[in-house]
Amino acid sequence: MKAQTAMATRYQAYREPPSEFASNTKRIAGKVAIYGLLLLWTFIALFPIYWTITTSFKVAVDVTQGHLIPFVDYTPDWRGWRSIGLSPDTIFNTSTVREEFMKRFMNSAIMSIGASLLAVILGSLAAYGLVRFDYKFAIWRNRDISFFFLSQLILPPVVLAMPFLVLYKELALLDTRIGLIVVYTLMVLPIVIWIMRDQFRGIPVELEQAALVDGCSTWGAFLRIVLPISLPGMVAAFILSVVLCWNEYFFAALLTSTNANTLPVMVASQTGSQGINWWSMAALSTAAIAPLAIVGIFLERYIVKGLTAGAVK
Repeated sequence: MKAQTAMATRYQAYREPPSEFASNTKRIAGKVAIYGLLLLWTFIALFPIYWTITTSFKVAVDVTQGHLIPFVDYTPDWRGWRSIGLSPDTIFNTSTVREEFMKRFMNSAIMSIGASLLAVILGSLAAYGLVRFDYKFAIWRNRDISFFFLSQLILPPVVLAMPFLVLYKELALLDTRIGLIVVYTLMVLPIVIWIMRDQFRGIPVELEQAALVDGCSTWGAFLRIVLPISLPGMVAAFILSVVLCWNEYFFAALLTSTNANTLPVMVASQTGSQGINWWSMAALSTAAIAPLAIVGIFLERYIVKGLTAGAVK
């Protein structure tokens, strides 16, 4: 009898729910683990940016010895920024290097923005057609055409090196902004099409049908109804395209030489007979990163809203 009672007591204790203290401790431990992992990943993701920014304020000995903490391991110096004419003591003086930097900066800005605008316009039209109309090319249907656009991202850029060189030489587009804008547009067009395709899928077709009943044409319904609703997605696609074009190096180095060089090419050229000028390269990289960082900080909510619109129906 006693044995049965003891077994019943142990079974009842096993069936009893854990105490509130144990439950709270487990929940707090889970949150600590999650936030600890997030902090670790944040450190890993941001450390290259921190290293780049701090390196722009180092001299050669600080770079080679791996000093990391300013005012503790080393005293910051403007050598990197002075080498590109952007230090406080050179910013108001005439500087050939700064003029070269501004030229490359403007090349990157013009070609990135121009290619992104063109890609968003063409990609939006293509995506709308794939969503609202049925196409048939031999055995290809809308899904096959969409996958064809996506498959272009799998193709390594080096495969296109020789064809583009020959074609651009014949068309006299080597070392021109127009030539690079065309390449960048083709590069980001598949991404824009897939982003905008999801945007248009999330817009009820009944809205367009109502606009047609009210007297709008197909283009009128598209311009007055569909485009305003899909604007967040267009903004997200545009910003993503600008980032990809801004950071592109392969085609910029392949198809340009002097007039249309971009910032990534200028950053990669910071080498000399004595090795790599780390401080100069870091200063150029920081100046190239800054515009994208500002755009990301101030337009983050538009990017997230555009990329997630239509994901939940």
